[in-house]
Amino acid sequence: MTPTWRCAVTDHELKITPLGGLGEIGMNCMVLETNSSMVIIDCGLMFPEHSLFGIDVVIPRFDYILKNKDKLKGIVVTHGHEDHIGALPWLVPHVDVPVFGSEFTLGLAASRLKEHNLDRYVDMRVVNGRDRVELGDIAVNFFEVCHSIVGGFGLGLETPAGKVVHTGDFKIDRYPLHGVETDLKAFEEFSTSGVVLMMSDSTNVERDGYSLTEREIMASLKQIFGQAEGRILVTLFSSHIQRMQEVFELAKEYGRKVAVSGRSLARNIELADELDYLRIGGGTLINMEDLHRYNDDQLVLLVTGSQGEPLASLSRIAQGEHRQLRIHKGDLVLMSSRFIPGNVRAITRVINNLYRLGAEVMYEKVSGIHASGHAHREELRIMLETVDPKFFVPVHGEYRHLVKHCRLAHEYGVARERTVILEDGDPLTLTATSIRLEERVPVECIYVDGKGVGDVGQSVLKERHLLGGEGLVMVNMVVDKSTGEILFGPDIMSKGFVFEQQYSHLLEDAKCIVLDIFENIRPGDTDKLKERIRSSLRRFFRRVLERDPVVVPTVVLL
Repeated sequence: MTPTWRCAVTDHELKITPLGGLGEIGMNCMVLETNSSMVIIDCGLMFPEHSLFGIDVVIPRFDYILKNKDKLKGIVVTHGHEDHIGALPWLVPHVDVPVFGSEFTLGLAASRLKEHNLDRYVDMRVVNGRDRVELGDIAVNFFEVCHSIVGGFGLGLETPAGKVVHTGDFKIDRYPLHGVETDLKAFEEFSTSGVVLMMSDSTNVERDGYSLTEREIMASLKQIFGQAEGRILVTLFSSHIQRMQEVFELAKEYGRKVAVSGRSLARNIELADELDYLRIGGGTLINMEDLHRYNDDQLVLLVTGSQGEPLASLSRIAQGEHRQLRIHKGDLVLMSSRFIPGNVRAITRVINNLYRLGAEVMYEKVSGIHASGHAHREELRIMLETVDPKFFVPVHGEYRHLVKHCRLAHEYGVARERTVILEDGDPLTLTATSIRLEERVPVECIYVDGKGVGDVGQSVLKERHLLGGEGLVMVNMVVDKSTGEILFGPDIMSKGFVFEQQYSHLLEDAKCIVLDIFENIRPGDTDKLKERIRSSLRRFFRRVLERDPVVVPTVVLL
């Protein structure tokens, strides 16, 4: 019998089911459910680890949502990073509900949906700070937060079980630039009458003190701009509009022009400019084709590739493969973003190549040119004090982050029995006075490979690992089915296994093994023949070379 994963929710309860983002960085997706309503908070993806050969992105499993979609009232997205909106194209075709978010967030989401020809069919509803939206018997209040992207929200949720706060990704910038700050006053006013549960961003709980402020980053960048004698190349996350604003302002102040290389950067700059999130001084932004009109000390280049992505602009520049840009002696490259774990080797390779070409490179570990968008411990403590929750659940982080955030809540004064660590698929039911865990729901993530969604599983990935590690040997034969004689072959080809010219003697020995097997198999029994060829050649290669390639025999009867 197929499970329905329904849990009866009474009139005064709220059920919370995380489908992604707890115990991992990325793929944020959470379901809030009452007796008659369901709301989704965020719908993000995760980029694959290097071991997931060929996988484009990883998305949550939406089975639980789809089996209960009759109660679904809306999707709320806290901000526009891919780990919060990137999976929308795989969910919205199956549900008919509005999507709520800031103007910039929905602009990014629309761009993502347009790539899948879905933007015309989705009801996008823009909300602003301190707006309140009723979705069935769940009311959502939107509170502006400071993050590494504009248009981010924390949420104040009014539910049958009481008030719930979801901080979203946030930091508390003590000296905000351009009015971008976390609206602690709104959180405080919402929490005055008591908050039953708080769910808070845990990403930077291991970092003491406060995160660097954008004002401090601006001061560092200003000093660098004032001393730079050649071109300045800046790479950053393509969604970090506030950092781009700082670059444009400094370029104008020091008489430089800015050119952009990278489709995602250009698209986001255009969107931010249209929505007035970005103010570009007249004449500051120029086309790449006009670079030759200016001296090196008059130029700033904004380029993609902060994480060492092989096809991004900075990587191609570092390899000398960019169509329009080459490194000049005296170029200064600013990597104004953090090194995401898993990308460190690729980023380091780019940095080394830039130095080989004569550039100077500055990055977070050697200069204060990047500030995290996630709260450090003191900022997390301030949010705990502001909300003063009865129960606490850490979100958005790996397991150690969740554990350490609970410890911080204990230090603040939340009782140990009132802090709960959830992982993906662990539902929690909340009342005004209690919490309880429910039966786990299936949340195995889905691999997206091209147009295939979920069709690549562990068996396929295992084969890809074998192909990537040991290579492929193909054996081709054509046999006359009437006489049982070999008309062609055995022909043996190696792909990623051995250099055929150097090991031609080895492949000739393999052919002899195939012929011996053929002589001892009843004519026409191709299945047995192929299986014997596969097992015998694998044993032979393991014994001679200590390698275990994938062996693919093909026998055609004519």
